[in-house]
Formats: sequence, structure tokens, C-alpha cells
Amino acid sequence: MTDRFLSAALDADGTLIRDDAPTALLPWWSFTKTLISACVMIRAREGFMDLDAALPGRAYSLRQLMNHTAGLRDYGTVGPYHQAVAAGEDPWPVAKLLEASRADDPLGAPGTKWSYSNIGYMFLRFALEVSEGAPLGDIIHRRLIAPLALRTPRLAMTRGDFEGLHWDADGYHPGWVYHGCMMGSSADAARLLHALLQGDLLTATERQQMMELSLNEKAIQGRIWQTTGYGLGLMIGHTQAHGLAIGHAGAGPFSGNLVAHFPSSGKTVASFAKGGDETPAEWEALRVLSDR
Repeated sequence: MTDRFLSAALDADGTLIRDDAPTALLPWWSFTKTLISACVMIRAREGFMDLDAALPGRAYSLRQLMNHTAGLRDYGTVGPYHQAVAAGEDPWPVAKLLEASRADDPLGAPGTKWSYSNIGYMFLRFALEVSEGAPLGDIIHRRLIAPLALRTPRLAMTRGDFEGLHWDADGYHPGWVYHGCMMGSSADAARLLHALLQGDLLTATERQQMMELSLNEKAIQGRIWQTTGYGLGLMIGHTQAHGLAIGHAGAGPFSGNLVAHFPSSGKTVASFAKGGDETPAEWEALRVLSDR
């Protein structure tokens, strides 16, 4: 382990077998999507959300938002967005973001095309907050964090929230992650994923639905994936030497990560890497698996 990488790992029973930096706080980036999807599944179980009904005034459903088939564009390709982030600006109002992303110009009819969309998960966040009558951070804490008695996870809301991170955020505002960015320790990220996939936070039927692939394609050059798939808030694909991985990768300007469960060994790994790319963290996760 060097300061470029931090990892935590659990065995098949959920016992912590590695923790490089127990007190280090890290942004979880798009692993937050997994947590949002889990909360939507729970709310649907309670009868307050319908996964397959079209949202009011929209042609797409919650399920299509979760599996990236709603036909929505993404702000990740918008040049002025990246320029504003690099300049240290405050996050734009949502209306400006949607205009810059051409959100009213769909890529296709819902259900006809897979296209990764952070905007889709922002809309999921909004729908969940309206349904629950509470902000996202409170929802995730009540639904997922508190039942597991985890101490470090919370939703990052301000620049100040990122001042205590292990790697310097250089003034980055987490509000630029419009669907929300959870933060916490690497061990708690691994514990959360293990609980979602192996515990009783979700029912077996809910986990099965989250595992149903909307994307099922081939390898990504230079990354660990020999097959690539996406369920409901879950990246699912086969990896080199370690079989299937289920979880989520993500990255921001100063760090990247992979939080994944590997059924062949039963282990769950959360690996984080310094720098704005998830690829090194993915490879580090496989190295951590090989170490044990």
C-alpha cells in the first residue's frame, strides 16, 4: 500500500480482513448511485413508489432511470461544466445544468438505448426526496447507515465537508455531483455493499431485480472488465482472474474508486486511488484480492 491507494476488504462472512487507513475519509462518488437505487427499491416495497409507471409529465420510469435506459443525456460531456469545475466555481443551478446538457433533447425513446446519465440519477434523487419528504442524506442514513450502525458515512454538501478528506480536494464543491456524493471510510463502503448484497436490507427479490442487466456487452480496453453490464445502480461484469464483480466504480477530479463484491471468493473490496480516474482503483482492487 502506498499513499496513492487505500483499500479495505471483507471476507465472505463480512469480517474486515484489511483496512489500510481506518480513519481516512474518502468521497464515494458514483457508488452513491447504488445507495440511491437501494433506497428506491425499499420505498417501492412499501408501496410509495412504482418502478415501472411513467413519472409525472415524463415518458420514462424510475426503473429506466436506475438502469440508464431513460434516454437522458449526461453532463459529463459538457465542456463548460468541466471548465466551471476547474475554475473553482460554485455549482450551477439545476436549470442551467439541464440547459447546458440539452436535457430536453433525448437520445431516444425510453427503453430503446443504454446511455449512462448522471442527470437520470439526479432525477431519481429528486423523486426519492419528494416521496420521503426528506433530504437524500437523511434518507440514506435512516434506510441504510443507521441499521448497520456505521459511523463514518454521510452526504457531502459543502466545500467544508471535503476539507477533511484523505486526499486534498483543492476546494472542489461536492454539489457538482448533482445526484449527491456520499463520503466515508473505505471499510464502511465495503460494509454497505456487503450488507446490500448479502444482508437483509433488501429482499432476495429486490436484489434479483437490481442484478437484471440492461447493458450486457464486451470488454473495456485498458480496464479490468472482460464483460460489462449494468443493473439497477450496479455495475456487473466479469474481471480478469477474479470472475464476476458486482458494485460500482466512480471518479471525481482528485480520486477514483471501485466498491465491488466478488462472488467467486465471497470477498468485498473497496479500493480508492489518488487522481481523477477509476481505472487504477479497479486494478488495485484485483491486486488486493490476489494478496489474500
